[in-house]
Parts: sequence; C-alpha cells; structure tokens
Amino acid sequence: MEENSATRTVPIKLDVAENDADLLHQTLNHFLDAANYVVNVAWKPDWKITSKRELHNLTYSNVREDSPLPANLVQAARNRAAEAVNGCVERWKEGKKASKPRFTSRFASYDARTVTVNDNHATLATIDGRVAAKFVLPDESRDTPHSAYLFNDDYDVKGATLHYDSVEDCFYLHVRTKPCVENDNADKGDTKHVSVLGVDLGITNLAVTSTGTFWSGSELTHWHREYEKRRGSLQQTGTRWAHINVQRVGRKQTGRFEQFLHTVSSQLVEEALKNKCTHIVFEQLRGIRERLPHAKAVQKWAFYRLFENVVYKAESEGLEVEQINPAYTSQRCSKCGFTHEDNRPKTNGQDEFVCLKCGYDVHADYNAAKNIGLKYLRDRQKSDRGGAPVGVRLNSGVMNVNGEYSPTVLSS
Repeated sequence: MEENSATRTVPIKLDVAENDADLLHQTLNHFLDAANYVVNVAWKPDWKITSKRELHNLTYSNVREDSPLPANLVQAARNRAAEAVNGCVERWKEGKKASKPRFTSRFASYDARTVTVNDNHATLATIDGRVAAKFVLPDESRDTPHSAYLFNDDYDVKGATLHYDSVEDCFYLHVRTKPCVENDNADKGDTKHVSVLGVDLGITNLAVTSTGTFWSGSELTHWHREYEKRRGSLQQTGTRWAHINVQRVGRKQTGRFEQFLHTVSSQLVEEALKNKCTHIVFEQLRGIRERLPHAKAVQKWAFYRLFENVVYKAESEGLEVEQINPAYTSQRCSKCGFTHEDNRPKTNGQDEFVCLKCGYDVHADYNAAKNIGLKYLRDRQKSDRGGAPVGVRLNSGVMNVNGEYSPTVLSS
C-alpha cells in the first residue's frame, strides 16, 4: 500500500514542568533568531544563497558564538532557513510571487539526535541540557495515529517539530515516523548502536582522540609567532606599502591555517570511519576561554573552526557530532574512575596523568579524550537513551560506559 512508504506525522500534546517550559520557550526564541539570521545572510540583493554548505560556512560560527543553541539545533535552523529561501526561488521559477521568508510562528526542528521519543514521554535538547516532557495521550482503546504509527514497531521515529500553541498555552510535539525498511536494517545491522570517538582540544596538542591519535598544535603556534614578528616589523616601517603587505601576509596566514584545519578535520572524520564510530564527541566549546586561559586568540579560533569543519564533513558521512560539558574530564581516571585534581602532577609537566588510586600513568590529553567519550555515554543513558550497545573507541579496543575494556579486531 502507498501509505507504507510515506512519512506520517503524529501530533502529541506535552505536559511540561514550569522550569522546563521556560527552557523550551527560550530555545524556541533562539531557534527563530538563528533561522531568521540565516535567511538575512542568504537573501542577497541580486541573488539568493540556497546551498546549505555555503550558508553553513557563512553563518555557523556567528550563530554558535552569539547563541546558546546546541550545535545540532543550529544546523536545523540553518536547514529550515535554506529550505525556505529555496522555496521562494522555486516559486519564482514557476512565475509565482514570493517574498523574503520571516519565521514568526514558535517552533523548533528536532532530529533523532536532539529528541528521544519513549512510551510516555520525550526528552528534548534545549539551550541548557535536555528536558523531559510527558505525553498527554488519547484513550488507548481507540484507533489513533499514536497507536498506528508512533507506538508501532513497524515505524521508526525520524525527528520532530516542537510547537507552542499560544491559545491553549501548551507545547505540541509533531513526531515524524517512517516505515522500517527491513533490508536496510539487515545490511546496516543495529542502527541504534553507538560507538564514540572522544576528542580533547588543547594548546600543545590541537586535538587528541580516544583512539590515541594526536595532532600537534606546534605548527599553528610557529606560524602565528612568525606572522607576529613579520607584522611588527612591517608596522614599524609605517609606509603604505608596509600596510598593504601586512594585509597580504595576514591573508596568507589565514589561508595556511584554514588548509591545516581542513586536513586535521578530514583526518578526524577518517579516524572515526576507520574505527566504525557513529559519533564524534568534543568538549563543549562555550567557556573554553576560561578553561584554557593561556590559549591565544588564534588557538581559540582554531578550536571553533576545526569543530565546524568536522561537523560539516561528518554530516556528509552520516556521523553525528556532539559536545559535552568537560567538567572533571582532565582530573578523572579513565581506567578506574577516581577523580582528583592531584591526578595531574604539576611538578612533572602538564602532559602527564598519574592516578593516585590505581597508578594509571598515561598522557593527560589521551586520558581526557577517553573521558569525554565516556561522559557522553553516561549522559546518554541518563536521558533514557540506554539499552543499545555503546562504547568508546580506544587505540586497541572498546571501553563501555562502565569502564570495562574489550579488545576488538576491526575488519579491513
């Protein structure tokens, strides 16, 4: 039948606690602001930008800097804006009228990464973690879209749109479902399996993964130092030629940095694919200035730019990219779980981690990368997303959420 291949949307009324409702309202506000900002960037006087990739490059950094929205909701806002602008262009091609889109109705788009639908409630990403919302369901004895599509094992949840109804003063979640495709699931195996590549960011090492791969930050530091010397020398000259040359050198440095970060981001995604990961998890970039007070502005810029590049490239490979609060990931032993600030012996340099309880001696950044992956898995279980196989990829195996290690032989 035709309906078996169609997406079905099921509206569900939500019962939300007062504090959580306030978070959802703020999230909707920021989502609309982000979507309208992207529309403004896309709506050029002489042409309209409809490419999601181009809009990502033009808007993602600014939105992430100014908005508390998590990365996946920023991407969703960009997608909605791009689709709206593209819709206008298509109408013009058909000879119809269309004006610049302006989002005013209170909504936010969620995908499978930002909403989890359970039997009687859903958890939704907000500007400050996830909140739980209970379902207000109709009488179970009646045939409803809920029983036909939402609570039917033959249908998968693909995403949802959160709406606020000002007349009823309540939230509705419009859940999108689609029939399961048995052949696809058989080929892909358990699509709910989660395998995480944790990534720690730093000054000496720009990025370190839970698989033990290191990308040094020394090249960035060296190039920046050479640029500062060159710029200082030219500025002392004070001539017009020197001013022009400062700009030229600056463009050359930016291009060099961009190429370096492009290479690192590609290799990070390749590392995740090689190790059969489903997720790449970074420490939360917001607040990194306070966590790394000695980092230069160019290094902080590099963290954001690297993350943006990974998000875009991972998306095209079907990988999910997340951020987690990195609290205590540098102090926690990834082997036994003991957490103490003195696990980082200051007398032996900042690269060493030695657990005071079990004696685990390892590079501090590698230990932090493993903890970032483990923390994401623990947070995922707390949000009622447990039950599926989960693990953090290491250099020679997999560690589960309980810290238990098992060696793994990867197929070529």
